[in-house]
Amino acid sequence: MSLGFVIGESKPTFVTAITSRALSVGEYIKIGSDEGEILGLVEKSAVSSAAFADVRNFDEAAESTEIAELNKRDKTFTAHIGILGFLENLRKGQSIIPAIPPIPGTEITQPSKQDLEEIFSPKNDGWVKIGNLLRNKTIDAKVNLDKIVSRHLGILAMTGMGKSNLVSLVTKQISKLKGTVIIFDYHNDYTTLNIPRINVVDAKINPRLLDADQLSEVLEIRDGANVQQRVLRMAFTKHVKESKEFWSKLENEVDFIVNSEDKKLKEIRTSAYRIQDIIEEAQKRFEDILDPDMGDPISFIKEGRTNVLNISELSEKQANVAVAFYLQQLLKDRKDASIARHGKSKRERNFRFNSPIFVIIEEAHVFIPKDHDTSAKYWAAKIAREGRKFGLGLGVVSQRPRSVDLNVLSQMGSFAIMKIIQEDDQRQIASATESTSRELIAQLTSLNVGDAVLVGQWTNLPSLVHVEEVKEKIMGADQSAVNAWANAEKMKELALEYQRTRNKETLGELIVELKPLTRHMYNQYKNILTHLDWEDLQSLGYIRLKKTLEDVEYNPELSTFPYFYFLIF
Repeated sequence: MSLGFVIGESKPTFVTAITSRALSVGEYIKIGSDEGEILGLVEKSAVSSAAFADVRNFDEAAESTEIAELNKRDKTFTAHIGILGFLENLRKGQSIIPAIPPIPGTEITQPSKQDLEEIFSPKNDGWVKIGNLLRNKTIDAKVNLDKIVSRHLGILAMTGMGKSNLVSLVTKQISKLKGTVIIFDYHNDYTTLNIPRINVVDAKINPRLLDADQLSEVLEIRDGANVQQRVLRMAFTKHVKESKEFWSKLENEVDFIVNSEDKKLKEIRTSAYRIQDIIEEAQKRFEDILDPDMGDPISFIKEGRTNVLNISELSEKQANVAVAFYLQQLLKDRKDASIARHGKSKRERNFRFNSPIFVIIEEAHVFIPKDHDTSAKYWAAKIAREGRKFGLGLGVVSQRPRSVDLNVLSQMGSFAIMKIIQEDDQRQIASATESTSRELIAQLTSLNVGDAVLVGQWTNLPSLVHVEEVKEKIMGADQSAVNAWANAEKMKELALEYQRTRNKETLGELIVELKPLTRHMYNQYKNILTHLDWEDLQSLGYIRLKKTLEDVEYNPELSTFPYFYFLIF
């Protein structure tokens, strides 16, 4: 069925067409050619009316409406169509642009379902479904997982547009293949991801494994405190790193500087006193974060699993050090594995991971900033340049593309771009994805939640898709303040009622009274209770309820109770 004809000036990369109806942006069309059928993507669509061309007031508009209704030829539909390549080559994953532009007057038609399925839903190994074409929901949209590991992936979108859902979906698909994924979870979004083979790790830092500059960041010595940093470098010796009593040995080294009669050391005594305070304070403040006896943090990562590294408890500086450490060690490990496998080294290579790894950095603008250097940024850039040779893929996820280092962003071979409004963000995306047309980028403002533009090597063609929802993802949605306030009041009433049930013999009797709880309420109540101290809990009468909620979470046997079944993770 004919959709229209090519008009005006045409080029090998785009044409303009007059069409029989308004075409949707993101719709695919077929253009005839002596060299073969050409596939195109509608990048811009417009409707005009001669009757309304010179309308100046309401009365003229009303009259023009009557004229337009009588004149069936009044409406003119035009479309700007980007040429993607010959259809036959695209079926094979090859994009070959015609040397000769389509001739004006050439008919355009709608491609068949088979045409689109062969391009967007290949049956080859490594291709997995992530959704459906936005303008043709009968066509599965598949992506090539091999390409995101070998060429990296960028996921960019405003908050709430579906970034974490897409990360979860990609992770879920890799998990089915028993691949190794590592997610640096900065906001605790993925710890409740309920997929098989998941390994959640509360990230800690072993200070023994850091250098002096990294330890300075972890202890949160302020920027510009050069003398304090110098003191720490002097005290943080090899003997400190190897000592069984790490903190005591470090403090002793600083004490030596404080008590020294050496003239040069006397000059920095004041800063040494401050370092003593910082070390003492750090042991209290970061007791759960800094662990010199934890061994190698990499050992907690499990091959063939989805590893969620929860760094939400770390400060920005601490998280930066932790991410840098992991990236450095992972790159070294994969290098050693690759060299050992190919027999290119005379010395024995020790490595922990035998297969490729895909690393995802959430909030990439924090760790890979455009305007200043960080240790995480250094190693992320190195992986972006070298990782493909050693089977180490990098995924960067950000809601602020304009704040992500362009050198790293431009190394991403594939992109999923969701709703973006800010022009600065759009310009950064355009710079990082040279193959993406301005018209397509202009459509980013009109995308809905879950819609994405896919470009790059993980898809045969630029495509607009709707990403399927990952039902196993529990957290990450917007929280309702209204519901939280209402539920907090219910919580108090529930706690008082619970106090009256403290003498009941069985938990089964209590469950009936807790029937109003929903899974969402449970998560909210748990979050409230987690952030109350012991005195608050006693005064509010929440202690017993908190214990009950913990029992529900950690005791599988409680799943036999009908009203608590849905509360179990």
